[in-house]
Amino acid sequence: MTIQRFETGPRMSQVVVHGDTIYLAGVVANTAAGKSVTEQTKEVLLIIDSHLAKAGSDKSKLLSATIYLPDMGTFAEMNAVWDSWVSPGNTPARATVEAGLAQPRYGVEIMVIAAR
Repeated sequence: MTIQRFETGPRMSQVVVHGDTIYLAGVVANTAAGKSVTEQTKEVLLIIDSHLAKAGSDKSKLLSATIYLPDMGTFAEMNAVWDSWVSPGNTPARATVEAGLAQPRYGVEIMVIAAR
């Protein structure tokens, strides 16, 4: 079974496809970094949509999601965006964890696994 990698760098690949399973690295906001968790979550989910499309999938095929928040006080703010984005009836297994992120300007990081 082949392995495909997209946006591969010296440290990591943004997307890895093995068989019919798609693994995304943690996604953070680029242009919205430092802005509200609402704005960052919207951008992160758009990036996830783009990565899944490159790999031949979409959000209706999410298997699992891990969401990292440096401040659990923003949980409801992030969930408001997530709930309007996630495919109804196709919600993934999910965990939300409070964790320090790579840079203080990041208010959310999301990592997903999806089927093709």
